[in-house]
Amino acid sequence: MPNWGGGAKCAACEKTVYHAEEIQCNSRSFHKTCFICMSCRKGLDSTTVAAHESEIYCKSCYGKKYGPKGYGYGQGAGALSSDPPGQDAEPQNSKPRQTSSNPNASKFSQKFGGSDRCPRCSKAVYAAEKVMGAGKAWHKTCFRCALCGKSLESTTVTDKDGELYCKVCYAKNFGPKGFGLGNEAMLEERE
Repeated sequence: MPNWGGGAKCAACEKTVYHAEEIQCNSRSFHKTCFICMSCRKGLDSTTVAAHESEIYCKSCYGKKYGPKGYGYGQGAGALSSDPPGQDAEPQNSKPRQTSSNPNASKFSQKFGGSDRCPRCSKAVYAAEKVMGAGKAWHKTCFRCALCGKSLESTTVTDKDGELYCKVCYAKNFGPKGFGLGNEAMLEERE
């Protein structure tokens, strides 16, 4: 059948999608009413969609179908696994996998269950609680000065050697020394 209207075909219903009603995802067009989760049928938008090959899901259904399996992930007890259902895990006597191709990667930058590890408490940092500082992901509650414990913000944070400091503590400990600069010693006067 010829495409008289000039619109693309909807990936869900295969009818013509006109520009005013078009939503694009993974280079495919959808009607706004067809842009729904394939499992729960909930309406999606650019912030809630998760695509897997030619299928679209809400993030919750995507996680249940393709996310890690195991205790705490809604799939029953057992070790974590991201293998598709029905496939056996690797035998125990196989060679251990290398965890990182970057030999300089710190243990905090290693991924754990799809999230970063907080350098302060070493626990997983998820998107809702993530604050970036010194090139690392931190919990909002852990984003504090290493010396005085003061809560930090992007405008008050300073870092040195991967640790966070407020501007006052940084200046006292790492800034220039001399009279008026946090120390009682006076700089030598030159005549």
